[in-house]
Amino acid sequence: MGHLEHITGPQDLRRLDDHELTELASEIRDELIRTCSPRGGHLGPNLGVVELTMAIHRVFDSPRDRVVFDTGHQAYVHKMLTGRANRFDTLRIEGGLSGYPSQAESEHDLVENSHASTSLSYADGLAKAYAIRGEDRHVVAVIGDGALTGGMAWEALNNIAEGPLNRHGDRRLVMIVNDNGRSYMPTVGGLANHLTTLRTNPRYEQLLDVVKRRLNGVRGVGPAVYDALHAMKRGMKDALAPQGLFEDLGLKYVGPIDGHDRAAVEQALTQAKRFGGPVIVHVMTRKGFGYDPAERHEADQFHQIGPFDVETGVGTPKGRIWTDFFSEEMVALGAERQDLVAITAAMLYPVGLDRFAAAYPERTFDVGIAEQHAVTSAAGLAMGGMHPVVAIYATFLNRAFDQVLMDVALHRLGVTFVLDRAGVTGDDGASHNGMWDMSILQVVPGLRMSSPRDGARVGELLRESIAVDDAPTVMRLPKGPPQADIEAVDRSGTMDVLVRDGARDVLIVGIGSMAAVAVDVAGRLADQGIGVTVVDPRWVKPWDPTIVDLARDHRLVVCVEDNGRVGGCGSTLLQLLNDEQVDTPFRQHAIPQEFLDHAKRDAILERIGLTAQALARGIVEDVTALDRTDDELSAPGPEAGPGRLGQPVDRGMED
Repeated sequence: MGHLEHITGPQDLRRLDDHELTELASEIRDELIRTCSPRGGHLGPNLGVVELTMAIHRVFDSPRDRVVFDTGHQAYVHKMLTGRANRFDTLRIEGGLSGYPSQAESEHDLVENSHASTSLSYADGLAKAYAIRGEDRHVVAVIGDGALTGGMAWEALNNIAEGPLNRHGDRRLVMIVNDNGRSYMPTVGGLANHLTTLRTNPRYEQLLDVVKRRLNGVRGVGPAVYDALHAMKRGMKDALAPQGLFEDLGLKYVGPIDGHDRAAVEQALTQAKRFGGPVIVHVMTRKGFGYDPAERHEADQFHQIGPFDVETGVGTPKGRIWTDFFSEEMVALGAERQDLVAITAAMLYPVGLDRFAAAYPERTFDVGIAEQHAVTSAAGLAMGGMHPVVAIYATFLNRAFDQVLMDVALHRLGVTFVLDRAGVTGDDGASHNGMWDMSILQVVPGLRMSSPRDGARVGELLRESIAVDDAPTVMRLPKGPPQADIEAVDRSGTMDVLVRDGARDVLIVGIGSMAAVAVDVAGRLADQGIGVTVVDPRWVKPWDPTIVDLARDHRLVVCVEDNGRVGGCGSTLLQLLNDEQVDTPFRQHAIPQEFLDHAKRDAILERIGLTAQALARGIVEDVTALDRTDDELSAPGPEAGPGRLGQPVDRGMED
């Protein structure tokens, strides 16, 4: 019988001896691999933090001591050690465990947001709050997997280094740098460890303060002697461990520590905990540790992998996804245009820029987790005569909105943004759904936005986007494989007409991937004898003016989009029609403005009513209500009340 099944909380870890803890670490890795194999997930990062997470929960007292992960995809092991091991096989399944920390799951989880570089700011605020309230509680921030490349982390470090909170005392804050890269040299042995132990001893700090005051009190040579001794101490320590940068900020530093030596990590964390103020603990780990296929995977050590075979590590074959169409077109465009450059924020492979980077490495820039810098750097490139394509996840563009608005759009610069994982993404939960972009970008003057309906339109709209050199352009791509290509039967301005069947009863505006759903809906309506026209606007900001006449010529307008309902394309279309005094009844179907629980994309779309069946049912009800209104208007007698053309129909506004 294994140890993992008996772990109901961190307290159980403290009862195990070294041999049992080693066995437990092996069991955890086996469970990580077994669970991620059929469904995918952030396997590599979690294989790398097994011993580190065990050490954290043996040294600190969660949930009284708060643990914040940055980013939260490193928290799988944390979930197992805090009473959720028996449910771990439900990871990333609807109704099961989230792929990120979740307050609804456990009192041990606090910060749910999966956007990187935030942990130190959360931890700074928490530690200050506990100090002000006089609570003897520690805050542990685990920052790694590239999160230190984000500027917000360094803003937090700058503030954390300001010093004690005066009469409230110092903050009990331990910052663990989970370094699974190669930016620091490894530890050099016993002397570095000894110096680390010495320097984090509170008595050492008191002694230094006494020496400083005494020497600085000696007239003439005193200050010079202290400066010389301090320089000697700093020089010796800097030669032994890479701590200079953090110490220049005034922060105590422990490490580097072998992150897979649990006992060494526990010793370092115990020292840091005893110090009583902000301390950096530098831990060296290897992503994918303990699973050979992951360790040998050159691209990202199974950072985020899809389903795979446990024995070989080979991924389950999958068809082409939206990203592949973008990736291929970028390589072709790179050959045609020497001014085309690509920028991403630590997402080279996920957004499909790896092929462009292989072909044109001198024109590819991965800036790390620094979306704000990526956008303003793109502005500079555009000012310098290049055309940048910034490819990031849709949800991460939220972090760089000011730069899009003031650094790119204000200067009317030709920068193209390609937003991957737009709309409902599903498995990774609320913070990864790209449901905000078509709302927040509506307010940017001059910006143009497109949404392709299928793979063929990706290349088509990308080419149109990079042809614009006096304004920012945006193209959004959903997650997963696109639907089969849908050819237009006609053109109306720049819009594609996909269906024109029967009378002009219903105009359906299907945006992006929702165009295929709209075509399906059209077939269902035609079976009911309802005339229908389906258009794909292609460009949704600004709207092509021909949409006004189309709307005026139909009895009902329906807009369907894979974006938040508030401020999205349906809202701007309705505003346009109101401005043009079009009184055709209007229905807007979109994502409700709420944080969506994790589930498969199709399951979420069904739950929120963005399926062909649900939409067709609602439209049939609307048309029936309109028919009834028409009958009332044609009958002799008083004028009909609410329900006539241009007024809300009976069933109300449903998403």
